[in-house]
Amino acid sequence: MKKLKVAIIGVGGISGVHIDGYLSDPRCELYAFCDINEKTLKAKGEKYGITRLYTDYNQMFIACPEIDVVSVCTWNNAHVPAGLAAVENGCHVFCEKPMAMSAEEAEKLKLAAEKKNVKLALGFVRRFGKDAVLARELVENGMLGDIYYAKAEYLRRNGNPRGWFSDKKLSGGGPMIDLGVHVIDLVRYIAGNPLPVAVYGATFVKLGDRHQLHDKPNYLLSDEADERGSGVCDVEDLATATIRFDNGMILNVETSYSLNIGEESRRVQVLGDKGGITINPDLVYHGEILNRLADITFATPTRFAGTEYSDEIHAFISAVEGKEQIKATAADGVWLMKILDAIYESARTQSEVKIK
Repeated sequence: MKKLKVAIIGVGGISGVHIDGYLSDPRCELYAFCDINEKTLKAKGEKYGITRLYTDYNQMFIACPEIDVVSVCTWNNAHVPAGLAAVENGCHVFCEKPMAMSAEEAEKLKLAAEKKNVKLALGFVRRFGKDAVLARELVENGMLGDIYYAKAEYLRRNGNPRGWFSDKKLSGGGPMIDLGVHVIDLVRYIAGNPLPVAVYGATFVKLGDRHQLHDKPNYLLSDEADERGSGVCDVEDLATATIRFDNGMILNVETSYSLNIGEESRRVQVLGDKGGITINPDLVYHGEILNRLADITFATPTRFAGTEYSDEIHAFISAVEGKEQIKATAADGVWLMKILDAIYESARTQSEVKIK
């Protein structure tokens, strides 16, 4: 069987879980690496035995037109340019979240992939968790009834990664575009992918990256390829939003890099008129049994385990082969960018923003 030749664009940070996913899939051959940081590029090439190393993805595609699949793991501002280059060369693309710096950019990548008839998947890894799978089953079997409210938190106390994450021209924003995308998409997925219609958002720049603290920050970047941009911190440290969907559901979401709280939180709640669920980190179902309130846990594991990163890569390859549908589509990526654009616009104007 002919293996699919895989290239990774951007070999810092998150690329490691992509590489592991491809290496664990017998249908794939890790074929080429590209990164603008030559030192990191060389080190990753030596680590994985990759000799086709490039600092320019356009040059990579000229030298290696046989590449079949590309993972885009760059800084956020390069997702669309790198993705477009891959699509134009006929490659199937797995793009890390967020899809782009704006919905307009995201739409360009979506349309380009459709025109070239190549697969385009997004890195919304929470869709692959056992909690998400079980939650969808509960919803589809009517256990929640009419879903009308959801709440999602992704709160860090001292968790500004610094580097490019804190530089708005490279990242597009702070915790909302970095962390909020995960929990917003998870709620949408559980609820059956309703479409957003309006947003009211607020952002705060109060604590910065807390570089003055003696406490070592959590989540600090350690990869040299990602650390450039250090010293710049012009993104929000807290963002909050109320999102209204076309099915009537309201989602309140809070995300932070820096916040004066006691405990960090990744809690997600989705609530209906027949029952509700909480993911924190295990899934609990809340409902009524024999006219008594009940909170039900499950014997099978439900918490996010980390293996989902490989699962999403394997599912993407199956989609490339035509064996299954893409779970996190380009359309999902565009809608998420519309939500993010609206949150930041609402925060700027201090008014509700309608989404079309």
